[in-house]
Amino acid sequence: MTASPRANELLSIVAHAADAKQATDMVALDVTGPTPYTDIFFLATGRNERNVQSIASEIEEKMIEAGSKPLRREGRAEGRWILLDFGHVVAHIFHEEDRLYYSLERLWSDCPVIPIEITGPTSPEAESV
Repeated sequence: MTASPRANELLSIVAHAADAKQATDMVALDVTGPTPYTDIFFLATGRNERNVQSIASEIEEKMIEAGSKPLRREGRAEGRWILLDFGHVVAHIFHEEDRLYYSLERLWSDCPVIPIEITGPTSPEAESV
């Protein structure tokens, strides 16, 4: 089983929002095999607590605009690991140190990676044209 078309559509919104706030190390994992509750885990890193919170806020704002309200939010006050659950997509936004410590990519290493394509004014390709 693979991620639904709706999940992939929402992933694009999440990735573009994170990119707009300078998220790094963005990874999307298709977790439809081992998890019955979501299709995609999106992982991204922020430079510091304020950046992590900014990335999470931008993702939430863009997802709400797309008609997908968060079902759950965790960690916003601390700004170290913010989890935003949108049903089809669960976004994990980490501080650099916490991303290394928890290493979700390693824990979910048997799940396929979904390529993330960023196009538009914030992508390096668009700026070089």
